[in-house]
Amino acid sequence: MSDLFAPQTPSVPTGDTATRPLADRLRPKVLAEVIGQEQVLGADAPLGVMLESGSLSSIIFWGPPGVGKTTIARLLAHETDLAFVQISAIFSGVPELRKVFESAKIRAANGQGTLLFVDEIHRFNKAQQDAFLPHMEDGTILLVGATTENPSFELNAAVLSRSQVMVLTRLSVEDLAKLGARAEQELGRKMPLDEGAKRALWEMADGDGRTLLNLIEQIMAWKVSGDLDTDELTKRLMRRAAKYDKSGDEHYNLISALHKSVRGSDPDAALYWFGRMLEGGEDPRYLARRLLRMSVEDIALADPQAQTICMTAWQTFERLGSPEGELALAQAVIYLALAPKTNAGYVAYKAAREAARKTGSEPPPKHILNAPTKLMQEQGYGAGYAYDHDAEDGFSGQNFFPDTLPRTQFYHPVERGFERDLAKRVAYFQKLREQRES
Repeated sequence: MSDLFAPQTPSVPTGDTATRPLADRLRPKVLAEVIGQEQVLGADAPLGVMLESGSLSSIIFWGPPGVGKTTIARLLAHETDLAFVQISAIFSGVPELRKVFESAKIRAANGQGTLLFVDEIHRFNKAQQDAFLPHMEDGTILLVGATTENPSFELNAAVLSRSQVMVLTRLSVEDLAKLGARAEQELGRKMPLDEGAKRALWEMADGDGRTLLNLIEQIMAWKVSGDLDTDELTKRLMRRAAKYDKSGDEHYNLISALHKSVRGSDPDAALYWFGRMLEGGEDPRYLARRLLRMSVEDIALADPQAQTICMTAWQTFERLGSPEGELALAQAVIYLALAPKTNAGYVAYKAAREAARKTGSEPPPKHILNAPTKLMQEQGYGAGYAYDHDAEDGFSGQNFFPDTLPRTQFYHPVERGFERDLAKRVAYFQKLREQRES
């Protein structure tokens, strides 16, 4: 699918055509006109194979706004001779669904199937989503849902099991350039922009075809002489806000990218994702908390100073506020990315918790229990305890695990940063313990 909108003879819009939004006028007529999305529409891609075989299953289109989810659903109905019915989960409830299902049953009785397109399908609650199941199973409807949210979290497992999830991606700069050329053909004239300004325009659209066409409509309405450069364009046109939902997928995707960039010791990538989150409106306090977590989870005892750096950066932000305080957080990002890494403490903690869970209520050995009463002394509490400060090297080598539990090494320090010194200490005490036991 090399072009979203196949070339047409240039024309100057007149009459009703001139009043229709450009995005509507350029809506593809057939699937072959859809730009990009080859991973879904290509000959060997899932949807391409379905159409070639003449056997469609229910589908969930997952992707950002403006990449063709609604358009592809409409064209599917056209190419399969199914009746196309569109509803939005924002404005529809169970009564509207009942009407849709009844109409679909009538069509089925008359020999025609129904493609039910549900926009924002994640807005339906799980009980409402259950209403689709019997009609999907008996073939009354072919469900095509569209969502910008992760279906794994937002959709009923039963609906997902009866559907194929197809991921639509944001349009590339090259795709948007083709769309811009198609818009110029439709409008019958070139945009008043030089090549640099056009490139800036594609970037402003941020992968959203609908946004690009809306921006082009604004530009075509300007009364200018000659072509505008990038600076002139950006003065006249606001950059589209970056796609970012502080409670949705994008939030978790970007914090994952930041965390893994820090763990991967890449300060530049880490700063980029840190900046992306701030530009998207993320609360810097959330980022401060996550940076502190990274210092504990991924740097830990390889550089104990990392936690202090993060706490100080957080406190600095609280005192300076935004935007000056964000610089302290950025410096913490750099420090964490360049610090030596270890997860030995994290692994040891999880292993110890698992051992504690499995061993239940095993009591400590009696020699390390206090004996404040005579009865407890008679029961052997505290008997045989060796005070480590009185022992040679300040180390008694006694067993502190439950009597029924063999000694287990949970903590295995790595040979990086300060933990290299801790590894030497672990080995030293293990050697002393073996000597005491022998």
